[in-house]
This record gives sequence, structure tokens and C-alpha cells, in this order.
Amino acid sequence: MIMQPDLMIVNARIWTGEPAMPYAEALAIKDDLIIAIGSNDQIRSIQGRHTKVLDAAGHQVLPGFIDNHTHLMVGGFQLLTLDLRAVESKAEFIQAIAARAAHIPQGQWITGGGWNNDQWAQSPTPVKEWIDSFTSHIPVFVTRSDLHMGFANSAALCLAGIGRTTANPLGGAIERDPWSGEPNGILKDNAMKLVQQCMPTPSEQQYNEALAAAMQHAARMGITSVQDITAWNDWHDWETFRRFQQEQKLTLRIYARTQITEWEKQVALQEAGFCGDAWLRFGGVKGFVDGSLGSGTALMFEPYDDQPGTAGLLADQMYPAGIMQERIAAADKAGLPVSIHAIGDKANHLLLDIFAAVIKENGPRERRLRIEHAQHLLPEDIARMARLGILASVQPGHVYEDGSWAKGRIGDRRCRMAYAFRSLWDAGVAVSFGTDWPVVPLNPFMGIYTAVTRQTQAGQYPDGWVPEQKLSVGECLQAYTRGSAYAEFSETSKGTLGIGKLADLILVSQDVLTAQPENIVETRVICTIAGGRIVYQE
Repeated sequence: MIMQPDLMIVNARIWTGEPAMPYAEALAIKDDLIIAIGSNDQIRSIQGRHTKVLDAAGHQVLPGFIDNHTHLMVGGFQLLTLDLRAVESKAEFIQAIAARAAHIPQGQWITGGGWNNDQWAQSPTPVKEWIDSFTSHIPVFVTRSDLHMGFANSAALCLAGIGRTTANPLGGAIERDPWSGEPNGILKDNAMKLVQQCMPTPSEQQYNEALAAAMQHAARMGITSVQDITAWNDWHDWETFRRFQQEQKLTLRIYARTQITEWEKQVALQEAGFCGDAWLRFGGVKGFVDGSLGSGTALMFEPYDDQPGTAGLLADQMYPAGIMQERIAAADKAGLPVSIHAIGDKANHLLLDIFAAVIKENGPRERRLRIEHAQHLLPEDIARMARLGILASVQPGHVYEDGSWAKGRIGDRRCRMAYAFRSLWDAGVAVSFGTDWPVVPLNPFMGIYTAVTRQTQAGQYPDGWVPEQKLSVGECLQAYTRGSAYAEFSETSKGTLGIGKLADLILVSQDVLTAQPENIVETRVICTIAGGRIVYQE
């Protein structure tokens, strides 16, 4: 006998994601689970006296999106600090920092980020002299949109002890004035830590506010689960997640992946009694092989076309030689899922070598090793990924931004295998989608639009940038729901809409399966339900 539901959705166009029953008109929810799905008449027949009925009025219902790669607390803090994503020129960059400097309390830093000089009309990299005149007593540190480059003024550089004689740290670079040799304010990858370790730690209240803001933003975007990069610099974000979990305040499911350099700590916390639930659980470990294309630190086999003196950098986690393989093997042996960032073609190739060695060393099992981003690949390495069972955790929003300028950085030939979603899909590689928020906006429909059309921000490719790598809307929906659920070993509990699945779903403004591709990006989320609760309503 079916229990009387708490909530029913009727008169909907439901895309379930379930091959056995891909479409339905209505569904019923009890507590946090879907208990029935089918026609309007079938679902109305089990309506109880206290059942709340949500009339979808013909709108489409989709499974809640599962974002495969977020920096949740970084994004939350960016919502509350200086957001530079809308900046389009040197003048606007300076003006935004000047406006914040005019009102910031004495003793505080100006922090935030999101700037991307490659999107400016002219694209000079910022230098400290732009802002030093009005920030002489205010430390400033703002990250580039890709989080692999930061900009510091002289006050921040002084507090960090960075000067003309400061050596580049392993896996990082301090850019310098070519005449004086003095740091110019740009710090790449591991060099950013020199400033970050001097910055004041936010209070517990500020962490709470940042998480609340991030969850609210995710709900507006139709995201009900994230696979997060947690404890990037410290464990305060994990502690914040735990507070919200214990106080039953989470409205977003979090699969937390901590740094591979501290893999033992995750094991120790689980042995000490931490037990994950449907809202918060550990998702294994995350590491880095290289940096990013935008910062010129993605590791390529050949030098950059616009920077012939470099082919990118190995991340500091790759030093000393062999340590990454040792850590991956140890974490894998302890049963932890492993996700590793690789952008450049050489970085991906090296990582596949390591994964193959670990699989051979530790033996066969259902491990679902993941490459985060997998942006630039050799054709033979796509075949290797399929053969080894390596998952591609990709973020199509990068195509929209990077496609505008990537040709100038690595040339046409190497761009042919950039963000090779179709090649990965057709090779049988398990593909999942996400955003990398706040690197790109936390909007799944922007990612779907980009993967379907391959359009860029500059719009210079009428048929799309590398159009042979396009996916269909249906494939994109699978990647953002069932594919991402599979990537976190959760395909039996979420990612599709079926009886016994978690009641995570969204009501949207148009049917994305029948909408014109160019209009997909205009899709709005009308209502987001997570765990049977309405967490956002337009």
C-alpha cells in the first residue's frame, strides 16, 4: 500500500532520466523520497487530506542538477566580498578596487576575485602600480577567475615578505618587472600561498554567512548536490559543513573532497566516528598535476604560442618526483575515491600513466578514478581513459570563456582536442558535468547551452568553436544528473527521478529538450526541491 504523500507535483512534463520510463506527468513525495511517478490520474488517486499539491502548469520537471566540481566556500565568500566578474577593462578593474578602498574599515583586507583580463577589450595583466597610490595602507589580494593566478598590491606583498630576491616556490611563479626585477603583483599557482597564509582567517559567523549565501545561490540555479573541493587551504570550510549538518541546516547535498596531501586525515576522521549521510559525506581526495590555460600554467607537451618560453608548470603536489603516485596509491589502497586536476595535454598524459600504475599495483576494483577538467587531450589518451575506466569530470562553461582566446595561446591544431566532449562520449568514457564555480558562473543551463552550441563569449565562431565536439541536449542532461551521480557512487539514490530515489528535482521555465539551442541559456528555475523540501521558489 502506498503511503499518503506529503507533496505531489501534477500537470508536469517530467524528464525522469530513467530509460525504462523517460517521461511522466506527475509524481508524489513522502519525507525525502519519491514514492510514486506516473500519470496525473495515477498520482491524484493517492492524494491525502494533508498532501500539498504543486501544479506545474505544463512546465518541465528535471532531476536536480549535480555539479561535479565546485569551490563552494570560495564562491560563497566571493558573493560577500569584491566580485570582479563583470569587469571588462583596466579602468573598470581600478575603479572597482578604488570604490571598495573608499569604504573598507581600517585594518581589513580587500579580497575577492573573478577578474579575467583575457575578456577585456585590451588584455594587459594587472600590475600593482595600477592601485598602489590609493591602497598604500590597505592590503589587496584578488584572484583571477580560474583561481590559478592572484593579484596583490604592494601592501600585501610587503606583509608576505615578497621582494626582488624572493625565489619562485615549487609549482608557482612570481611575475616581475623586466627592468627592476621587483614583483609586479601577479602570483601564479603555489606562489599565491605566500600571500594567502598572511591573510586574516574569517570568523565562524563569516563562514556561516558564506555557506548560507552559496546554498541559496545554488538553489536558485537548480543545483541540489555538489561535489566540492573542500579544505583547499584549511579545514574551516569542512567544519562549517559539519555545523550545518548537525544543526540540520543544509539545503544542498555536499560530497566533500579534501586535499590528497592530507589523505590520512580523512581516514582518521572516519575511523574516529564521522558517519556521512545523504546531505554530507566525504568524497575522497583531490590533487593537482598542473595549473590552468588562462594563467599559462597548464602543462603542455609544446610551448605556448603566445609565451614560447614556457610550456606550463607542474603543480607543487607533483614534487618530489614520484610523490603523487605514492599518495594516489596509498589513498586508493585505503578505499578513498581519487580525483586529480589535469588541464594540459602533457599533464593528462602523465596522470594516466600514474593511474595505470596504481591500478596495476592495487589490483582491480570499482574505484572510478577521475580526471578533473581533462581539457586538452591527445586522441590516444582518450582511448586510454576508456580502456582504464577513468571518468571525465568536465565543466562546459570553460568553453564559453576560454574558446574566445585559446587559439592565440595554443593555436588551431591543439584546439581541435580542447574540451573534447563528443570524443570522450563516443569513446565510452563516463562523462559528468559541473561548473568549477566560482571560476565560471554556477548556471547549469549556461553549461548545457555551451556544450550544445560550442559558442564562445566573443561569438567569433558561427558554427561553434570546434563544432565536432558538440553534444545533444539529452546527453548534457544525462551528464549533469545521472553522470554526476555515477561519479560519486550515488546512481542508486539520485540523478534520476524514480520510485525510491531522493526527492531532488527542479521545475523550469521551458522544455530544454525542445527549445531552440540558442535559447537554452534563458531557462529559469521556477522551483527547487531538495530532500522533499522546497528550498527555492521564484
